[in-house]
Amino acid sequence: MPLTQYTENPRYLRLHEADNVAVIVNDGGVAAGTVFGDGLRVCDSIPQAHKVALRAIGEGEAVLRYGQVIGTARRAIPEGGWVQESDLVMPTPPALDALPRCTEVPPDAPPLEGYTFEGYRNADGSVGTRNLLGITTTVQCVAGVLDHAVQRIRDEILPRYPNVDGVIALSHDFGCGVAFDTPDVQIPIRTVRNLARNPNLGGQALVIGLGCEMLQPAQVIAEQGSGLQLQDPWLYRLQDAQHGFAEMIERIMALAERRLAELDRRRRETCPASALVLGMQCGGSDAFSGITANPALGFASDLLVRAGATVMFSEVTEVRDAAHLLTARAKDEEVAEALIREMDWYDRYLERGHSDRSANPSPGNKAGGLSNIVEKTLGATVKSGHSAISGVIGPGERAERKGLLFCATPAGDFVCGTLQLAAGMNLHVFTTGRGTPYGLAMVPVVKVSTRTELARRWPDLIDVDAGRIASGESNVEEVGWELFRFYLDVASGCKKTWTEVHRIHNSLALFNPAPLT
Repeated sequence: MPLTQYTENPRYLRLHEADNVAVIVNDGGVAAGTVFGDGLRVCDSIPQAHKVALRAIGEGEAVLRYGQVIGTARRAIPEGGWVQESDLVMPTPPALDALPRCTEVPPDAPPLEGYTFEGYRNADGSVGTRNLLGITTTVQCVAGVLDHAVQRIRDEILPRYPNVDGVIALSHDFGCGVAFDTPDVQIPIRTVRNLARNPNLGGQALVIGLGCEMLQPAQVIAEQGSGLQLQDPWLYRLQDAQHGFAEMIERIMALAERRLAELDRRRRETCPASALVLGMQCGGSDAFSGITANPALGFASDLLVRAGATVMFSEVTEVRDAAHLLTARAKDEEVAEALIREMDWYDRYLERGHSDRSANPSPGNKAGGLSNIVEKTLGATVKSGHSAISGVIGPGERAERKGLLFCATPAGDFVCGTLQLAAGMNLHVFTTGRGTPYGLAMVPVVKVSTRTELARRWPDLIDVDAGRIASGESNVEEVGWELFRFYLDVASGCKKTWTEVHRIHNSLALFNPAPLT
């Protein structure tokens, strides 16, 4: 993505020659009366990351950013004026029945060979970037007991197994009072099942149930044809205890020690970069997200695809207004149809809740210069790079192919992260402009800032500063390669992310659109 940039102070960034607005770069913004190097005079004081009109925009005229329409002017906006949310009428989303299909499929780029990382090979063919003991629940009722057991396992047993990176509880609020006769209930069921199969857990987790819950352990262990080898030796139901709480803890600890002994025998092996399964996400986004961090992720994504890896981008609401750009890049008709199907399902899901995509963006996104979901979408979609989209993963499903995949998830950070974990993610990258300490216990989370100011304020939370792109200190290609190499180092265990150092672990959050009884 070429940047039209003015390096003199003050500065703005224009992303496409057709754009009639640009984004203010300067920390603290610019004051009214400020003159840019090209002679543009600012009418209003404009905060950093917010938009300035590059020329007069008439009432009803299209406002363009990224070369795309982000709205029409509700009123006349003067040259140099501050273009705010209230100035824009949001366009309707692209009609799903009129989308282009496979019309702009990019050719395969030359393979990127010779790149490897040190990972843990699993019996199912997947590869872990960490070696963790995972213990999943079938129902929230057992979470308190499991938390007690996990703390004792960490204190009393884990030190005897130095080759295991940690013990994590896969607790959730699903499993009881659930309407199991609805189609949507399959989403959380398969999510719980596939979370237990994550590569960083050695491909299987222990399962702790209660006994009377709707979600029975058999449904977590396997579905027909899954090939999952988790059998009864790895199960325990609390209602089987004959001697109360003490027996429950002892049985869980005994199961854990047996599994820890297996995991401790594992060693890192040299694996091709194609074994990486990267999940990409953004949160606390601002107008710089689509200028710096997300384009750099897109460049690194293309490198990973060339290396044969699996790369997932997500968040249906935050790609919906770019549907016409995505279906055109679909590798084939099957992929295009799957994209449309998932977006249509989500449209109808929002309608059932008497909502729509305008509920996004958040107040923080707007304070960061994003006027509406259309503008946010265009910045979020650039994470996908320029590769053909080779597949679609439904919510809770597991990735079954390589290349660039769309993982259909809600836009909420924790729900999206949980569904990407269920899809088989073994490494996560998260871009932020406003800042968030978000982290996951199951995978390393690489945190990328969109602005250098955030990286300076949070030096022990941000792993990579992409704000250097806006300042001209670096460019998208350079930061993209930096990310690619950083991914391999983190996957190998050579480097730890700040979320790992501080053990910042947000809870799992299942997506359950089914009703409760």
